[in-house]
Amino acid sequence: MELRKPVYTEKTECQDCFKCVRKCPVKAIEIDEGRASIASELCIFCGHCVGVCPVKAKKVRDDLGRAKNILRYKKSVYVSLSPAYVGEFSDVPSNQLIAAIKRLGFTGVSETSLGAQQVSARVAEQLHQSDAKLTISSACPAAVDFVQKYLPEQAEMITPILSPLLSHCRLLRKIYGNEIGIVFIGPCAAKKQEADRSPELLDVALTYQDLHRWFDEEGINPAEMMAVESDVFVPETASEGALYPVEGGMNETIRLYGDFKDVRFMTLAGVHSINRALTGLREEELNTRVFVEILACQGSCVHGPCTSKKRPYLLDELEVYSRAKVPTGRIERNVLIEMSGLHREEPLPVLSHTDEQIRKALQQVGAFQEEDELNCGGCGYDSCRSLAGALLVGRAEPSMCLSHLRKLAQKKANALLRCIPMSVVIVGADMKIIECNENFIRMFDEDALIINEMHLGLEGASLEKMVPFADLFHTVLQKGHDINRDALHINDKIYKITIFTIETNQVVGGVILDVTGTEMHREQIAQRAQQVIRKNMETVQEIAFRLGENMADTEILLRSLAYGFSSKENAQQLREAEDGADDTA
Repeated sequence: MELRKPVYTEKTECQDCFKCVRKCPVKAIEIDEGRASIASELCIFCGHCVGVCPVKAKKVRDDLGRAKNILRYKKSVYVSLSPAYVGEFSDVPSNQLIAAIKRLGFTGVSETSLGAQQVSARVAEQLHQSDAKLTISSACPAAVDFVQKYLPEQAEMITPILSPLLSHCRLLRKIYGNEIGIVFIGPCAAKKQEADRSPELLDVALTYQDLHRWFDEEGINPAEMMAVESDVFVPETASEGALYPVEGGMNETIRLYGDFKDVRFMTLAGVHSINRALTGLREEELNTRVFVEILACQGSCVHGPCTSKKRPYLLDELEVYSRAKVPTGRIERNVLIEMSGLHREEPLPVLSHTDEQIRKALQQVGAFQEEDELNCGGCGYDSCRSLAGALLVGRAEPSMCLSHLRKLAQKKANALLRCIPMSVVIVGADMKIIECNENFIRMFDEDALIINEMHLGLEGASLEKMVPFADLFHTVLQKGHDINRDALHINDKIYKITIFTIETNQVVGGVILDVTGTEMHREQIAQRAQQVIRKNMETVQEIAFRLGENMADTEILLRSLAYGFSSKENAQQLREAEDGADDTA
Protein backbone atom coordinates (compact mmCIF):
# COMPACT_ATOMS: atom_id res chain seq x y z
CA MET A 1 0.00 0.00 0.00
CA GLU A 2 1.35 3.42 -0.94
CA LEU A 3 2.37 5.62 1.97
CA ARG A 4 0.63 8.89 2.66
CA LYS A 5 2.69 11.93 1.80
CA PRO A 6 4.68 13.37 4.73
CA VAL A 7 2.15 16.21 5.11
CA TYR A 8 -1.51 15.75 4.21
CA THR A 9 -5.05 17.02 4.84
CA GLU A 10 -7.76 15.23 6.79
CA LYS A 11 -10.54 16.52 4.53
CA THR A 12 -13.39 15.68 6.89
CA GLU A 13 -11.88 18.05 9.47
CA CYS A 14 -11.18 20.95 7.09
CA GLN A 15 -13.41 23.96 7.84
CA ASP A 16 -12.77 25.93 4.60
CA CYS A 17 -11.03 28.85 6.32
CA PHE A 18 -8.28 28.94 3.66
CA LYS A 19 -5.70 29.92 6.26
CA CYS A 20 -3.33 27.30 4.82
CA VAL A 21 -3.57 29.00 1.43
CA ARG A 22 -2.68 32.35 2.94
CA LYS A 23 0.27 30.94 4.86
CA CYS A 24 1.68 28.36 2.41
CA PRO A 25 4.85 29.92 0.95
CA VAL A 26 4.44 28.06 -2.37
CA LYS A 27 0.62 27.91 -2.53
CA ALA A 28 0.67 24.11 -2.71
CA ILE A 29 -3.02 23.93 -1.79
CA GLU A 30 -5.95 22.78 -3.90
CA ILE A 31 -9.52 23.80 -3.06
CA ASP A 32 -12.34 21.44 -3.97
CA GLU A 33 -15.87 22.18 -2.75
CA GLY A 34 -14.44 24.41 -0.06
CA ARG A 35 -12.01 21.77 1.26
CA ALA A 36 -8.28 22.41 1.14
CA SER A 37 -5.97 19.55 0.23
CA ILE A 38 -2.22 19.55 -0.34
CA ALA A 39 -0.97 19.44 -3.92
CA SER A 40 1.96 17.09 -3.32
CA GLU A 41 3.68 17.85 -6.62
CA LEU A 42 3.90 21.52 -5.57
CA CYS A 43 4.64 20.94 -1.88
CA ILE A 44 8.10 21.24 -0.32
CA PHE A 45 6.83 19.61 2.93
CA CYS A 46 8.05 22.42 5.16
CA GLY A 47 5.11 21.63 7.46
CA HIS A 48 4.20 25.28 7.96
CA CYS A 49 0.53 24.61 7.17
CA VAL A 50 0.37 22.10 10.02
CA GLY A 51 1.19 24.77 12.56
CA VAL A 52 -1.24 27.38 11.23
CA CYS A 53 -4.30 25.16 10.64
CA PRO A 54 -6.78 26.22 13.36
CA VAL A 55 -8.68 22.89 13.34
CA LYS A 56 -5.64 20.60 12.94
CA ALA A 57 -6.85 19.26 9.60
CA LYS A 58 -3.30 19.50 8.25
CA LYS A 59 -1.24 16.67 9.67
CA VAL A 60 2.26 15.24 9.59
CA ARG A 61 2.25 11.55 8.72
CA ASP A 62 2.35 9.25 11.74
CA ASP A 63 5.25 6.80 11.30
CA LEU A 64 5.40 5.57 14.88
CA GLY A 65 4.01 2.15 13.94
CA ARG A 66 6.69 1.71 11.29
CA ALA A 67 9.42 2.58 13.80
CA LYS A 68 8.10 -0.04 16.22
CA ASN A 69 8.13 -2.65 13.45
CA ILE A 70 11.75 -1.86 12.66
CA LEU A 71 12.61 -2.55 16.30
CA ARG A 72 10.84 -5.91 16.05
CA TYR A 73 12.49 -7.11 12.87
CA LYS A 74 16.01 -5.66 12.99
CA LYS A 75 18.63 -6.80 15.46
CA SER A 76 20.25 -3.41 15.95
CA VAL A 77 18.45 -0.11 15.49
CA TYR A 78 20.10 3.28 16.09
CA VAL A 79 18.54 6.68 16.55
CA SER A 80 19.84 9.68 14.63
CA LEU A 81 18.87 12.46 17.04
CA SER A 82 18.61 16.01 15.71
CA PRO A 83 20.70 18.50 17.71
CA ALA A 84 17.54 20.60 18.12
CA TYR A 85 16.68 18.24 21.00
CA VAL A 86 18.37 20.67 23.40
CA GLY A 87 15.48 23.08 22.89
CA GLU A 88 12.73 20.45 22.93
CA PHE A 89 14.10 18.73 26.05
CA SER A 90 15.79 21.72 27.64
CA ASP A 91 15.03 20.44 31.15
CA VAL A 92 16.45 16.96 30.52
CA PRO A 93 20.20 16.17 30.60
CA SER A 94 21.36 14.41 27.44
CA ASN A 95 22.33 11.18 29.25
CA GLN A 96 18.84 10.84 30.74
CA LEU A 97 17.24 11.41 27.33
CA ILE A 98 19.54 8.76 25.85
CA ALA A 99 18.53 6.35 28.63
CA ALA A 100 14.84 7.01 27.95
CA ILE A 101 15.23 6.42 24.18
CA LYS A 102 17.20 3.21 24.76
CA ARG A 103 14.42 2.04 27.10
CA LEU A 104 12.17 2.03 24.01
CA GLY A 105 14.37 -0.71 22.56
CA PHE A 106 17.06 1.12 20.57
CA THR A 107 20.64 -0.13 20.49
CA GLY A 108 22.14 3.33 20.70
CA VAL A 109 21.60 7.04 20.14
CA SER A 110 23.80 9.10 17.84
CA GLU A 111 23.76 12.82 17.06
CA THR A 112 22.81 13.94 13.56
CA SER A 113 25.40 16.63 14.22
CA LEU A 114 28.11 14.10 13.31
CA GLY A 115 26.74 14.10 9.77
CA ALA A 116 26.57 17.90 9.87
CA GLN A 117 30.28 18.02 10.65
CA GLN A 118 30.99 15.86 7.60
CA VAL A 119 28.89 18.21 5.47
CA SER A 120 30.69 21.30 6.75
CA ALA A 121 34.09 19.73 6.13
CA ARG A 122 33.12 18.84 2.56
CA VAL A 123 31.65 22.30 1.86
CA ALA A 124 34.84 23.89 3.21
CA GLU A 125 36.85 21.79 0.75
CA GLN A 126 34.66 22.91 -2.13
CA LEU A 127 34.93 26.57 -1.17
CA HIS A 128 38.71 26.26 -1.11
CA GLN A 129 38.84 24.45 -4.44
CA SER A 130 36.20 26.42 -6.35
CA ASP A 131 36.04 30.04 -7.44
CA ALA A 132 32.23 30.04 -7.95
CA LYS A 133 30.65 33.37 -7.12
CA LEU A 134 27.51 31.80 -5.61
CA THR A 135 27.24 28.60 -3.57
CA ILE A 136 24.02 27.47 -1.86
CA SER A 137 23.83 24.96 0.99
CA SER A 138 22.09 21.59 0.66
CA ALA A 139 21.49 21.04 4.39
CA CYS A 140 17.74 21.78 4.57
CA PRO A 141 15.70 19.41 2.34
CA ALA A 142 12.64 21.67 2.23
CA ALA A 143 14.71 24.71 1.21
CA VAL A 144 16.57 22.66 -1.42
CA ASP A 145 13.27 21.42 -2.87
CA PHE A 146 12.05 25.00 -3.06
CA VAL A 147 15.05 26.18 -5.04
CA GLN A 148 14.98 23.17 -7.36
CA LYS A 149 11.24 23.42 -8.04
CA TYR A 150 10.65 27.16 -8.05
CA LEU A 151 14.06 28.77 -8.72
CA PRO A 152 15.59 26.32 -11.19
CA GLU A 153 17.99 28.99 -12.48
CA GLN A 154 19.76 28.77 -9.08
CA ALA A 155 19.53 24.99 -8.65
CA GLU A 156 23.01 24.39 -10.09
CA MET A 157 24.47 26.56 -7.34
CA ILE A 158 23.42 24.09 -4.64
CA THR A 159 26.30 22.00 -3.31
CA PRO A 160 25.86 18.47 -4.75
CA ILE A 161 26.31 16.70 -1.43
CA LEU A 162 24.03 14.81 0.93
CA SER A 163 22.16 16.52 3.74
CA PRO A 164 23.49 16.20 7.31
CA LEU A 165 20.89 13.51 8.09
CA LEU A 166 21.69 11.27 5.11
CA SER A 167 25.41 11.85 5.65
CA HIS A 168 24.96 10.71 9.25
CA CYS A 169 23.06 7.60 8.09
CA ARG A 170 25.88 6.77 5.69
CA LEU A 171 28.42 7.26 8.50
CA LEU A 172 26.48 5.00 10.91
CA ARG A 173 26.19 2.27 8.29
CA LYS A 174 29.92 2.50 7.61
CA ILE A 175 30.65 2.04 11.32
CA TYR A 176 27.96 -0.48 12.38
CA GLY A 177 27.13 -2.25 9.15
CA ASN A 178 24.52 -1.89 6.46
CA GLU A 179 22.12 -4.29 8.21
CA ILE A 180 21.31 -1.89 11.04
CA GLY A 181 18.09 0.05 11.25
CA ILE A 182 18.18 3.85 11.55
CA VAL A 183 15.33 5.99 12.88
CA PHE A 184 15.64 9.76 12.79
CA ILE A 185 13.98 11.83 15.53
CA GLY A 186 13.74 15.57 15.09
CA PRO A 187 11.67 18.70 14.45
CA CYS A 188 11.21 18.41 10.70
CA ALA A 189 8.42 17.08 8.47
CA ALA A 190 10.62 17.24 5.37
CA LYS A 191 12.91 14.56 6.87
CA LYS A 192 10.08 12.09 6.21
CA GLN A 193 10.40 12.96 2.54
CA GLU A 194 14.13 12.21 2.80
CA ALA A 195 13.35 8.82 4.33
CA ASP A 196 10.90 8.05 1.51
CA ARG A 197 13.48 8.98 -1.13
CA SER A 198 16.44 7.18 0.46
CA PRO A 199 15.15 4.01 2.17
CA GLU A 200 18.55 2.35 1.68
CA LEU A 201 20.02 4.90 4.12
CA LEU A 202 17.17 5.91 6.45
CA ASP A 203 14.40 3.54 7.53
CA VAL A 204 11.96 6.03 9.02
CA ALA A 205 11.79 9.59 10.35
CA LEU A 206 9.87 10.52 13.51
CA THR A 207 9.11 13.91 14.99
CA TYR A 208 9.60 15.08 18.56
CA GLN A 209 5.83 14.92 18.90
CA ASP A 210 5.97 11.23 17.95
CA LEU A 211 8.66 10.67 20.58
CA HIS A 212 6.61 12.38 23.30
CA ARG A 213 3.65 10.19 22.43
CA TRP A 214 5.81 7.06 22.47
CA PHE A 215 7.17 7.97 25.90
CA ASP A 216 3.60 8.47 27.18
CA GLU A 217 2.48 5.10 25.80
CA GLU A 218 5.36 3.34 27.56
CA GLY A 219 5.05 5.37 30.76
CA ILE A 220 8.56 6.80 30.41
CA ASN A 221 9.49 10.19 31.84
CA PRO A 222 12.96 11.20 30.61
CA ALA A 223 13.39 13.68 33.45
CA GLU A 224 13.08 10.81 35.97
CA MET A 225 15.36 8.33 34.20
CA MET A 226 18.42 6.99 35.98
CA ALA A 227 21.30 7.18 33.50
CA VAL A 228 24.27 4.81 33.61
CA GLU A 229 27.80 5.18 32.29
CA SER A 230 26.89 3.68 28.91
CA ASP A 231 24.13 6.21 28.29
CA VAL A 232 26.20 8.41 25.99
CA PHE A 233 26.06 9.33 22.33
CA VAL A 234 27.66 6.84 19.94
CA PRO A 235 30.10 6.53 18.33
CA GLU A 236 31.12 9.84 19.92
CA THR A 237 29.73 13.17 21.03
CA ALA A 238 29.46 15.83 18.34
CA SER A 239 31.15 19.18 18.73
CA GLU A 240 30.78 22.08 16.24
CA GLY A 241 27.98 20.29 14.34
CA ALA A 242 25.70 20.95 17.29
CA LEU A 243 25.35 24.56 16.03
CA TYR A 244 23.34 23.52 12.95
CA PRO A 245 19.84 23.95 14.51
CA VAL A 246 20.17 27.76 14.73
CA GLU A 247 20.21 30.36 11.96
CA GLY A 248 23.77 30.80 10.77
CA GLY A 249 24.98 27.75 12.69
CA MET A 250 26.22 26.01 9.54
CA ASN A 251 28.16 29.11 8.52
CA GLU A 252 29.82 29.36 11.93
CA THR A 253 30.89 25.72 11.63
CA ILE A 254 32.39 26.12 8.14
CA ARG A 255 34.42 29.14 9.24
CA LEU A 256 36.22 26.89 11.72
CA TYR A 257 37.73 24.90 8.84
CA GLY A 258 39.88 27.53 7.21
CA ASP A 259 40.45 31.07 6.05
CA PHE A 260 37.57 32.34 3.91
CA LYS A 261 38.37 36.05 3.66
CA ASP A 262 37.12 36.16 0.08
CA VAL A 263 33.78 34.52 0.90
CA ARG A 264 30.77 36.34 2.30
CA PHE A 265 28.65 33.99 4.43
CA MET A 266 24.92 34.74 4.51
CA THR A 267 21.85 33.06 6.00
CA LEU A 268 18.36 33.10 4.46
CA ALA A 269 15.73 31.72 6.85
CA GLY A 270 12.19 31.27 5.59
CA VAL A 271 10.99 30.51 2.07
CA HIS A 272 9.88 34.09 1.46
CA SER A 273 13.36 35.36 2.34
CA ILE A 274 14.97 32.82 0.01
CA ASN A 275 12.61 33.78 -2.79
CA ARG A 276 13.18 37.52 -2.38
CA ALA A 277 16.96 37.14 -2.22
CA LEU A 278 17.52 34.71 -5.09
CA THR A 279 14.78 35.37 -7.64
CA GLY A 280 16.30 36.88 -10.76
CA LEU A 281 19.81 36.91 -9.31
CA ARG A 282 22.62 36.50 -11.86
CA GLU A 283 25.99 35.24 -10.69
CA GLU A 284 27.88 37.84 -12.69
CA GLU A 285 26.15 40.59 -10.72
CA LEU A 286 27.92 39.56 -7.51
CA ASN A 287 31.03 41.54 -6.60
CA THR A 288 32.28 38.91 -4.15
CA ARG A 289 32.03 35.19 -3.55
CA VAL A 290 28.95 34.29 -1.50
CA PHE A 291 27.96 31.17 0.40
CA VAL A 292 24.28 31.12 1.31
CA GLU A 293 22.91 28.93 4.07
CA ILE A 294 19.22 28.41 3.21
CA LEU A 295 16.64 27.29 5.76
CA ALA A 296 12.93 26.77 5.14
CA CYS A 297 11.94 27.71 8.70
CA GLN A 298 12.36 31.07 10.36
CA GLY A 299 14.03 30.21 13.62
CA SER A 300 15.70 27.26 11.93
CA CYS A 301 15.39 23.68 13.21
CA VAL A 302 15.28 24.53 16.89
CA HIS A 303 11.84 26.03 16.28
CA GLY A 304 10.79 23.69 13.49
CA PRO A 305 7.17 22.76 12.69
CA CYS A 306 7.24 19.60 14.82
CA THR A 307 8.61 21.12 18.02
CA SER A 308 6.59 22.02 21.10
CA LYS A 309 7.73 25.67 21.00
CA LYS A 310 7.31 25.77 24.76
CA ARG A 311 9.37 28.93 25.19
CA PRO A 312 10.74 31.88 23.17
CA TYR A 313 13.07 31.02 20.31
CA LEU A 314 15.88 33.10 21.77
CA LEU A 315 16.07 30.86 24.84
CA ASP A 316 16.25 27.72 22.70
CA GLU A 317 18.96 29.26 20.53
CA LEU A 318 20.98 30.19 23.61
CA GLU A 319 20.48 26.62 24.87
CA VAL A 320 22.09 25.33 21.65
CA TYR A 321 25.12 27.58 22.11
CA SER A 322 25.49 26.77 25.81
CA ARG A 323 25.45 22.98 25.27
CA ALA A 324 27.54 22.81 22.09
CA LYS A 325 31.14 21.76 22.72
CA VAL A 326 32.71 23.88 20.00
CA PRO A 327 36.52 23.79 19.86
CA THR A 328 38.41 27.05 19.87
CA GLY A 329 40.69 27.79 16.98
CA ARG A 330 40.90 26.16 13.59
CA ILE A 331 39.63 22.58 13.11
CA GLU A 332 41.11 19.93 10.86
CA ARG A 333 38.41 17.41 9.95
CA ASN A 334 38.60 14.67 7.34
CA VAL A 335 35.66 13.63 5.20
CA LEU A 336 35.07 9.98 6.08
CA ILE A 337 32.28 9.06 3.69
CA GLU A 338 31.14 9.51 0.11
CA MET A 339 29.05 12.71 0.14
CA SER A 340 27.55 12.65 -3.36
CA GLY A 341 23.96 11.65 -4.04
CA LEU A 342 21.90 14.81 -3.55
CA HIS A 343 18.33 14.21 -4.73
CA ARG A 344 17.36 16.31 -7.71
CA GLU A 345 13.81 17.61 -8.14
CA GLU A 346 12.57 18.55 -11.58
CA PRO A 347 11.60 22.23 -11.89
CA LEU A 348 7.89 22.86 -12.06
CA PRO A 349 6.54 23.85 -15.48
CA VAL A 350 5.93 27.54 -15.86
CA LEU A 351 2.23 28.05 -16.50
CA SER A 352 1.31 30.91 -18.79
CA HIS A 353 -2.16 32.22 -19.51
CA THR A 354 -3.36 34.70 -22.08
CA ASP A 355 -4.80 38.05 -21.06
CA GLU A 356 -8.18 36.87 -22.31
CA GLN A 357 -8.07 33.77 -20.08
CA ILE A 358 -7.10 35.86 -17.08
CA ARG A 359 -9.86 38.37 -17.85
CA LYS A 360 -12.52 35.65 -17.98
CA ALA A 361 -11.24 34.09 -14.77
CA LEU A 362 -11.34 37.46 -13.03
CA GLN A 363 -14.97 37.88 -14.07
CA GLN A 364 -15.78 34.80 -11.98
CA VAL A 365 -14.94 36.86 -8.89
CA GLY A 366 -16.66 40.03 -10.08
CA ALA A 367 -13.55 41.82 -11.34
CA PHE A 368 -14.64 43.26 -14.68
CA GLN A 369 -12.31 46.24 -14.71
CA GLU A 370 -8.80 46.87 -13.45
CA GLU A 371 -10.10 48.97 -10.55
CA ASP A 372 -12.12 45.93 -9.40
CA GLU A 373 -8.86 44.07 -8.69
CA LEU A 374 -8.40 44.86 -4.98
CA ASN A 375 -5.38 42.57 -4.46
CA CYS A 376 -6.42 42.34 -0.82
CA GLY A 377 -4.92 38.88 -0.29
CA GLY A 378 -7.99 37.60 1.55
CA CYS A 379 -8.13 34.55 -0.71
CA GLY A 380 -4.54 33.65 0.21
CA TYR A 381 -3.01 34.76 -3.09
CA ASP A 382 -0.88 37.87 -3.41
CA SER A 383 -2.98 39.35 -6.19
CA CYS A 384 -6.28 38.88 -7.99
CA ARG A 385 -4.38 37.76 -11.07
CA SER A 386 -2.60 35.05 -9.05
CA LEU A 387 -6.01 33.84 -7.92
CA ALA A 388 -7.18 33.91 -11.53
CA GLY A 389 -4.25 31.71 -12.52
CA ALA A 390 -5.14 29.24 -9.76
CA LEU A 391 -8.76 29.24 -10.94
CA LEU A 392 -7.62 28.38 -14.46
CA VAL A 393 -5.66 25.32 -13.32
CA GLY A 394 -8.38 24.14 -10.92
CA ARG A 395 -6.58 24.84 -7.64
CA ALA A 396 -8.95 27.57 -6.49
CA GLU A 397 -12.67 28.38 -6.42
CA PRO A 398 -14.48 31.72 -6.85
CA SER A 399 -15.86 31.39 -3.32
CA MET A 400 -12.35 32.03 -2.00
CA CYS A 401 -12.68 35.71 -2.93
CA LEU A 402 -14.12 37.24 0.23
CA SER A 403 -14.70 40.59 -1.43
CA HIS A 404 -16.72 38.89 -4.17
CA LEU A 405 -18.78 36.96 -1.61
CA ARG A 406 -19.41 40.12 0.37
CA LYS A 407 -20.58 41.96 -2.73
CA LEU A 408 -22.87 39.09 -3.69
CA ALA A 409 -24.32 38.96 -0.19
CA GLN A 410 -24.82 42.73 -0.24
CA LYS A 411 -26.56 42.61 -3.60
CA LYS A 412 -28.89 39.84 -2.42
CA ALA A 413 -29.64 41.70 0.79
CA ASN A 414 -30.32 44.93 -1.08
CA ALA A 415 -32.61 43.11 -3.53
CA LEU A 416 -34.57 41.58 -0.67
CA LEU A 417 -34.82 44.90 1.13
CA ARG A 418 -36.09 46.59 -2.01
CA CYS A 419 -38.67 43.92 -2.76
CA ILE A 420 -40.08 43.41 0.74
CA PRO A 421 -43.32 45.44 0.96
CA MET A 422 -42.84 46.08 4.67
CA SER A 423 -40.46 48.57 6.23
CA VAL A 424 -37.19 46.94 7.25
CA VAL A 425 -34.42 48.36 9.40
CA ILE A 426 -31.24 46.88 10.91
CA VAL A 427 -29.82 48.59 13.99
CA GLY A 428 -26.52 48.31 15.86
CA ALA A 429 -25.80 48.36 19.58
CA ASP A 430 -25.36 52.12 19.46
CA MET A 431 -28.93 52.47 18.14
CA LYS A 432 -27.57 53.67 14.82
CA ILE A 433 -29.02 52.38 11.55
CA ILE A 434 -26.86 49.85 9.76
CA GLU A 435 -29.24 49.25 6.85
CA CYS A 436 -32.84 50.02 5.93
CA ASN A 437 -35.05 49.99 2.87
CA GLU A 438 -36.87 52.78 1.13
CA ASN A 439 -40.22 51.76 2.61
CA PHE A 440 -38.84 52.43 6.08
CA ILE A 441 -37.70 55.91 5.06
CA ARG A 442 -41.04 56.70 3.40
CA MET A 443 -42.89 55.56 6.51
CA PHE A 444 -40.97 57.68 9.02
CA ASP A 445 -39.14 60.46 7.19
CA GLU A 446 -39.95 61.11 3.56
CA ASP A 447 -37.60 64.10 3.63
CA ALA A 448 -34.75 61.65 4.10
CA LEU A 449 -35.35 60.13 0.65
CA ILE A 450 -33.00 62.68 -0.86
CA ILE A 451 -30.31 61.73 1.67
CA ASN A 452 -30.99 58.06 0.98
CA GLU A 453 -30.28 58.54 -2.70
CA MET A 454 -26.92 60.04 -1.78
CA HIS A 455 -26.08 57.51 0.94
CA LEU A 456 -28.02 54.28 0.48
CA GLY A 457 -29.66 52.96 3.61
CA LEU A 458 -29.06 56.02 5.87
CA GLU A 459 -26.19 54.15 7.51
CA GLY A 460 -25.24 55.78 10.80
CA ALA A 461 -28.52 57.69 11.29
CA SER A 462 -29.98 57.65 14.80
CA LEU A 463 -33.01 55.38 15.03
CA GLU A 464 -34.23 57.21 18.13
CA LYS A 465 -34.72 60.37 16.10
CA MET A 466 -36.72 58.58 13.39
CA VAL A 467 -39.19 56.24 15.08
CA PRO A 468 -41.38 56.77 18.18
CA PHE A 469 -40.87 53.22 19.47
CA ALA A 470 -37.05 52.99 19.49
CA ASP A 471 -37.28 51.77 23.11
CA LEU A 472 -38.50 48.39 21.79
CA PHE A 473 -35.31 48.00 19.75
CA HIS A 474 -33.24 48.92 22.80
CA THR A 475 -35.08 46.29 24.85
CA VAL A 476 -34.32 43.55 22.33
CA LEU A 477 -30.67 44.64 22.20
CA GLN A 478 -30.41 44.45 25.98
CA LYS A 479 -32.40 41.29 26.69
CA GLY A 480 -32.00 39.32 23.47
CA HIS A 481 -35.70 38.35 23.34
CA ASP A 482 -37.76 39.01 20.22
CA ILE A 483 -40.76 41.30 20.40
CA ASN A 484 -44.00 41.03 18.40
CA ARG A 485 -46.74 43.66 18.48
CA ASP A 486 -49.81 43.06 16.30
CA ALA A 487 -51.37 46.45 16.91
CA LEU A 488 -49.16 49.08 18.52
CA HIS A 489 -51.03 52.39 18.80
CA ILE A 490 -48.76 55.41 18.44
CA ASN A 491 -50.54 58.75 18.19
CA ASP A 492 -52.97 58.29 15.29
CA LYS A 493 -51.08 55.34 13.81
CA ILE A 494 -51.31 51.61 14.34
CA TYR A 495 -48.23 49.44 13.62
CA LYS A 496 -47.62 45.72 13.37
CA ILE A 497 -44.01 45.27 14.55
CA THR A 498 -41.58 42.36 14.79
CA ILE A 499 -38.13 43.04 16.28
CA PHE A 500 -35.62 40.19 16.31
CA THR A 501 -32.01 39.50 17.27
CA ILE A 502 -29.38 39.11 14.53
CA GLU A 503 -26.31 39.18 16.80
CA THR A 504 -27.03 38.99 20.52
CA ASN A 505 -26.63 42.41 22.17
CA GLN A 506 -25.02 43.75 19.00
CA VAL A 507 -27.38 43.84 16.02
CA VAL A 508 -31.18 43.63 15.78
CA GLY A 509 -33.60 43.86 12.88
CA GLY A 510 -37.10 45.21 12.66
CA VAL A 511 -39.97 44.56 10.25
CA ILE A 512 -42.69 47.21 10.47
CA LEU A 513 -46.08 47.41 8.80
CA ASP A 514 -48.45 50.39 9.03
CA VAL A 515 -51.85 48.76 9.59
CA THR A 516 -53.67 51.91 10.52
CA GLY A 517 -56.19 51.69 7.64
CA THR A 518 -56.76 47.98 8.06
CA GLU A 519 -57.11 48.18 11.83
CA MET A 520 -59.46 51.16 11.62
CA HIS A 521 -61.65 49.28 9.17
CA ARG A 522 -61.66 46.26 11.45
CA GLU A 523 -62.58 48.40 14.45
CA GLN A 524 -65.44 49.99 12.53
CA ILE A 525 -66.75 46.55 11.61
CA ALA A 526 -66.44 45.46 15.23
CA GLN A 527 -68.29 48.54 16.47
CA ARG A 528 -71.08 48.01 13.92
CA ALA A 529 -71.36 44.38 14.93
CA GLN A 530 -71.64 45.40 18.57
CA GLN A 531 -74.44 47.81 17.68
CA VAL A 532 -76.32 45.09 15.75
CA ILE A 533 -75.90 42.63 18.62
CA ARG A 534 -77.13 45.19 21.16
CA LYS A 535 -80.16 46.08 19.03
CA ASN A 536 -81.00 42.41 18.50
CA MET A 537 -80.83 41.78 22.25
CA GLU A 538 -83.14 44.69 22.88
CA THR A 539 -85.62 43.33 20.30
CA VAL A 540 -85.49 39.83 21.80
CA GLN A 541 -86.07 41.22 25.27
CA GLU A 542 -89.06 43.30 24.06
CA ILE A 543 -90.56 40.27 22.25
CA ALA A 544 -90.15 38.15 25.34
CA PHE A 545 -91.81 40.79 27.49
CA ARG A 546 -94.76 41.13 25.12
CA LEU A 547 -95.11 37.35 24.78
CA GLY A 548 -95.29 37.10 28.56
CA GLU A 549 -98.08 39.68 28.78
CA ASN A 550 -100.08 38.02 25.98
CA MET A 551 -99.82 34.57 27.58
CA ALA A 552 -101.05 35.87 30.93
CA ASP A 553 -104.08 37.56 29.32
CA THR A 554 -104.84 34.41 27.33
CA GLU A 555 -104.69 32.24 30.42
CA ILE A 556 -107.13 34.48 32.30
CA LEU A 557 -109.56 34.51 29.38
CA LEU A 558 -109.48 30.72 28.94
CA ARG A 559 -110.11 30.10 32.63
CA SER A 560 -113.05 32.44 32.66
CA LEU A 561 -114.57 30.64 29.70
CA ALA A 562 -113.99 27.27 31.30
CA TYR A 563 -115.73 28.30 34.50
CA GLY A 564 -118.59 29.86 32.64
CA PHE A 565 -119.47 26.72 30.68
CA SER A 566 -118.97 24.16 33.52
CA SER A 567 -121.46 22.92 36.15
CA LYS A 568 -120.84 23.86 39.73
CA GLU A 569 -119.45 20.39 40.44
CA ASN A 570 -117.08 20.49 37.42
CA ALA A 571 -116.06 24.04 38.20
CA GLN A 572 -115.09 22.95 41.71
CA GLN A 573 -113.03 20.05 40.32
CA LEU A 574 -111.26 22.39 37.87
CA ARG A 575 -110.33 24.77 40.63
CA GLU A 576 -109.02 21.92 42.81
CA ALA A 577 -106.98 20.55 39.84
CA GLU A 578 -105.56 24.01 39.19
CA ASP A 579 -104.71 24.45 42.85
CA GLY A 580 -102.96 21.05 42.87
CA ALA A 581 -101.04 21.94 39.75
CA ASP A 582 -100.03 25.24 41.30
CA ASP A 583 -98.84 23.47 44.46
CA THR A 584 -96.83 20.99 42.41
CA ALA A 585 -95.27 23.81 40.44
